[in-house]
Amino acid sequence: MSRHRLVHELESAADHIADASRADLQVLLRRAALLLRNVGGLSLDPKTDEVLNSLAAEMGKAKPDLVETIVGEWLVSNAYLPVPRELDEESAVEGNA
Repeated sequence: MSRHRLVHELESAADHIADASRADLQVLLRRAALLLRNVGGLSLDPKTDEVLNSLAAEMGKAKPDLVETIVGEWLVSNAYLPVPRELDEESAVEGNA
């Protein structure tokens, strides 16, 4: 269920609170709690969100970690961030420190 749909259902339940069953209210409140627990501060188009969820599950990563990786790699590939260079003890370096 998308965030927008849940918000609409919560508002509708609030408008018709006398007509809502205890079980329906419980389900809505649990969904709202889950949504709030997982808020990452990024609102995505439902289609994009669905693809990211599927890809994260396929890769065995959390969606926020996947988004961080995608954005980081995009920033590097478009020269907004420097290319990370990992040096090990055998790597030759030039210049002065």
